[in-house]
Amino acid sequence: MSRIGNRKLQIPTGVEATLVDNKLTIKSNKGSLDLVINPLVKVEISDGVIHTSPVDATSQSNIMSGTVNSLIHNMLIGVSEGYTVGLEIIGVGYRFNVSGNKIGINAGFSHPVEMIAPEGITVKSISNTELELSGIDKQKVNEFAAKVREIRSPEPYKGKGIRYKGEYVRRKEGKKAAK
Repeated sequence: MSRIGNRKLQIPTGVEATLVDNKLTIKSNKGSLDLVINPLVKVEISDGVIHTSPVDATSQSNIMSGTVNSLIHNMLIGVSEGYTVGLEIIGVGYRFNVSGNKIGINAGFSHPVEMIAPEGITVKSISNTELELSGIDKQKVNEFAAKVREIRSPEPYKGKGIRYKGEYVRRKEGKKAAK
């Protein structure tokens, strides 16, 4: 039996959850998120608590109850607190240029790479080399952060590239001079 699927999720104050025809909608003043519930999972909302349970005793139903519970938990955190991901760029001449929802990235190429943040994600420039992405949808924020990091992922010899804030990059020694 899935332990995550049995978890009871407390609805935070200022957040409203409604379930209509297998579609869960969670709203707050920050925004609204929707989730289509898998038919193998039963979702109940009562007294400010959301509870998920498998419809039958099959392993697939049990697995999906844990997945749906985790997705609902991420939605509750997103609309109440929000998600932020920090990125930093390391290298000589490497920098971020932010204007509105457009990011210009100078990362050692012959041209700056331009990216436009998807709807629902706000981009904040802390400095030329630090960037903060935030939004209410955990999946969208982390996916966009991964796409930005993919432009120049950190290399293991000098550590140059775009990395998550606090990410450890394992360094290699490189070639040794012949004696």
